[in-house]
Amino acid sequence: MIEVKGLAKRFRVPQQTSTGPRDRREHDGWFHAVRDVSFHCAAGEVLGLLGPNGAGKTTVLRLLSTALKADAGSVTMDGVDLLQQPLLARQSIGFLSGSTGLYGRLTARENIEYFGRLHGMKDAQLKRRCNELFDLLQMHEFGDKRADLLSTGMKQKCAIARAVVHQPRIVILDEPTTGLDVMAAKILLDFIASYKVLGVPLIFSTHHLHEIDKLCDQVCIINHGSTVFHGDLALLREQGGSSDLYDAFVSIIKKDA
Repeated sequence: MIEVKGLAKRFRVPQQTSTGPRDRREHDGWFHAVRDVSFHCAAGEVLGLLGPNGAGKTTVLRLLSTALKADAGSVTMDGVDLLQQPLLARQSIGFLSGSTGLYGRLTARENIEYFGRLHGMKDAQLKRRCNELFDLLQMHEFGDKRADLLSTGMKQKCAIARAVVHQPRIVILDEPTTGLDVMAAKILLDFIASYKVLGVPLIFSTHHLHEIDKLCDQVCIINHGSTVFHGDLALLREQGGSSDLYDAFVSIIKKDA
């Protein structure tokens, strides 16, 4: 179980002379990107993180991964606050950021093996794990191809395999299917679904509500840096006043506005 409570992060903004409308999160010389985000994701659950562009989703995920340091709040795993123990957090979490960040001169397999070794994995264990991931993500045909020669879908598969090679206790993915064709997206969605069987909490952000409908046990909607909804799909439809997830989502955002 991962539980997030009262997460907050602000950034200093330069003095502005514009008299136009500003984001309501900007005041006193600070931009409060994340103001009050709370949710939980139990073992074997998939949680979908939703929100309009600029709502704070990516910042939240970067805070969870400890790529950014939170100003307030807690992120607990089995009673341990990961924000207070960032090294443990990085050992426990598999994080896919918005950019793949692969080393172009290394092959797909070399990229994954390199990060496995950084996590202290031994050669035999690493070889077994790579073969397992290559099967699940259908990567064998390009495993020995340099990363800078891979297609968008191939790079994304490689980045996801790299993120989870050490078999993390929590998986966090930032828009994992963005820019992918239907076949590649289907493989990645099936891969996400497999974590339910493994009993690993998985959190992913997306703008595609059909992915939410297909995969998610819980949904967290963020708007203007705060949680405006957290619950299952039935509750989302109820509070949004529609059986259509798109209409329900828009209704909840408008209520917050």
